[in-house]
Amino acid sequence: MSFNDTYNSLRNQHIEVVMRMIGDEFLLQLGDSTSRIMPIKNDNGRYVISFEHELSFEPEILSMAAIKVVGQTKMPRKFIIETEKCSTNEVVHSFEISDNRDDSKMVPCKSRPLPKDCYNVYFTILDEENKPKPIPVKEKVVSADFSSIYLLVIGVFIIALVVYWLRKKNTVVVHPDWIQLGEYHFDKKGMKLICKGKSEELSSKEASLLELLYANINQNVTREDILQIVWGDEGDYLGRTLDVFISKLRKKLEADPNIKIVNIRGVGYRMVLN
Repeated sequence: MSFNDTYNSLRNQHIEVVMRMIGDEFLLQLGDSTSRIMPIKNDNGRYVISFEHELSFEPEILSMAAIKVVGQTKMPRKFIIETEKCSTNEVVHSFEISDNRDDSKMVPCKSRPLPKDCYNVYFTILDEENKPKPIPVKEKVVSADFSSIYLLVIGVFIIALVVYWLRKKNTVVVHPDWIQLGEYHFDKKGMKLICKGKSEELSSKEASLLELLYANINQNVTREDILQIVWGDEGDYLGRTLDVFISKLRKKLEADPNIKIVNIRGVGYRMVLN
């Protein structure tokens, strides 16, 4: 195998791992920790991320997930992301990210949600400046030996990269059952809120209430729906204690001022995430 063949094979494997990490981060931001990401495909240099189920999302969530993972993995920070409908191959949203731009301002229609449908995400890298070049040699060497050494070096680099990603800056390892909620990680099964290395226990009702509000982020949830879903038929007295549980959640989320639980008079509550 030639140097170029070895490099291209390892490069494609590395990029496919990063693409899967982007897909995983994207689904976690949507609160989906169970759906599968389908095998990554390379379509003439465009890497395709596809999902098991139909979904609806705001384009900003996809862009932020991509920027976050690309920054963590030291991938070239210059790329185009295009979202296509599976049924028509129609591009319904696209944006370009570059080091020379303010990423947060360059995503068009970022707050306009795409309707629930089957989507494929195409990722095209534009920056090839960091591509390594083979070192010229004067003496004839055995190609297989050189390829093996290069493969070993790249393998060590990828392992070091993954270890760095998992351990950087005291950040806890994100479990598939956790939800990213601003500065917090919400452990649904463990009923915990984790922020900056500190963990706070939640009661079962607090955890259920938080999960319901998060599932309807930036939308009103009526008191009747909250009582029915979280408390069921446990009695009218619980209706009067709902405000108490809301106050407890507010206090446990106060470390992040961008998270608010707003009282909608005469209706219920809304969780707002800026």
